Amino acid sequence: MATVGTVPGPGGGASRWARRLGRSVATTLFDSPTYRWTLVGSKSRSVARLPVDPWPGDPILGGYILQGELRVAGDRVRTEGMWRMAVLPTSTLAAMHGFRWMRDLRALGTPAAAAKARQFVDEWLAIPPLWQPIPWRSDVLGERLFALLAHADWFAGSSDPAFDRRLLDGIATGCRHLGRVAGWELDGEGCIAAAKGLVAVGTSLVGAEGQVRRALNILQRELPRQIAADGGHLSRNPAAQGRVLAHLVEIRGALAGARHPIPDSLTQAIDRAAPLMRFFRHGDGGLALFNGSREGDPKWIDTLLTHADAKGRPPVSAPHTGFQRMVADRSLAIVDTGHPPPRGFDRGCHAGLFSFEFSIGKERMIVNCGAHPTGAGDWELAQRATAAHSTLSIDDRNSVEVIPGRGAGRRPRTITCERREADGATLLELSHDGYAPSFGIVHHRTLYLAATGDDLRGEDRMEGEAGRRFVIRFHAHPSMQVSVTQGGTAAFLRSQSGVGWRLRASGAVVSLADSVYLGGRGDPRRSQQILLSGETGPGGAKVKWALQREDRRG
Repeated sequence: MATVGTVPGPGGGASRWARRLGRSVATTLFDSPTYRWTLVGSKSRSVARLPVDPWPGDPILGGYILQGELRVAGDRVRTEGMWRMAVLPTSTLAAMHGFRWMRDLRALGTPAAAAKARQFVDEWLAIPPLWQPIPWRSDVLGERLFALLAHADWFAGSSDPAFDRRLLDGIATGCRHLGRVAGWELDGEGCIAAAKGLVAVGTSLVGAEGQVRRALNILQRELPRQIAADGGHLSRNPAAQGRVLAHLVEIRGALAGARHPIPDSLTQAIDRAAPLMRFFRHGDGGLALFNGSREGDPKWIDTLLTHADAKGRPPVSAPHTGFQRMVADRSLAIVDTGHPPPRGFDRGCHAGLFSFEFSIGKERMIVNCGAHPTGAGDWELAQRATAAHSTLSIDDRNSVEVIPGRGAGRRPRTITCERREADGATLLELSHDGYAPSFGIVHHRTLYLAATGDDLRGEDRMEGEAGRRFVIRFHAHPSMQVSVTQGGTAAFLRSQSGVGWRLRASGAVVSLADSVYLGGRGDPRRSQQILLSGETGPGGAKVKWALQREDRRG
């Protein structure tokens, strides 16, 4: 199978600028003193049914909340007076005001946990309905409305009718604003999260059924746009793939609970997206690290796939999303072979073209650095750089231009990928011209995985300008022990299980350098990276390397 692609023309530029202008004007309007009065309207006093939150909470995190500490988005926030805290990273504020942490309290199953959840909700409801950019952002608002309704039977109830009225009034106010912005404020997964909030309200409150129609109209437009033919989300982020799939499963569950017809487009999107979720999993159950993804919780991913109820096996190729999967025996390589996400879906995308991750069974060996939980400050550019990925970089430049706080600028015009399989072995032949504008260099990468799974070979060839320094990086997982051997022509890696692998190279000097692993569930971890360094000559450069198993113990 061969796929050859060129970057589509910018297209839709006028529309993007119009939307950006519209958002700017709307922000000014929402921030005006008079906007809050437009949120006042008829209040819903009757609940028809409630959606179900299908995801298990973490009682450990719930215990921290009871002790006065909310752990979200890689941050720790004191719960006392937390709703008055505005100077926090955007990701932290979004997680706080999205209320997904409520399931962690519920996982404790104690009256004290329910009372604490009710206290936080009551404190939040006491805040005047003044628009704020993060708490009232449509995806955050959609998450909050779903969480409040899905857990209302636990923390609310009929013991205090005045509290119940305040809760329903707050939900009605939030929904009134969400209905105005859900379809246009955000691109990508945020638009799906906003639609979920509308579905939750429309299927729960008597008289709000029109919100379901509004949400389904949004999904009818967005699902074909966001979920590619191979099932991948256009962000090309495995973690975003999981979040979007979870939104769709929650939407389907809310519709089913209300005995509302399930649109075929929703069912088909779930059926396509679930196998791609399996595609991105390593043997340890976690996700590969591309475009801002982290490993995630394998148990949560298992639960997600169970609720998705889609039986499709992971494909070996995702040509529309731009990834390849090479499997042999217990060895697995996942390779980024695609264009950056389209504009509007590329915020935070990484310059990891032709990077790969390699694992054996449940042990990760070669990885990308991943993404810091907050993705803020100095971490943003560092984690998105080509150098943070197991691929080639030239003169410390990125293969895709990374714009701080935004998406991708300069992009490759042409990327080619050809896959061949024979007798259990897999060969990928790749090329891209991402370095052509800067250096006139085209990068060719060949990857071969033998049928036995114990021999991964590669060739990186550069055609173009002489005198350019290049580095081919292999970021080792923190669990791997790494050393340079044979006078700088090879490196040796040993896993925790005691299995040894040797990386040999010709055409470059082998060395070690410090690295950092951001993909785990905890804090960043120190790691090492193997560097194959050299300089292009008049005819370019060619580096051959082989990663082969030498020790079968363990």
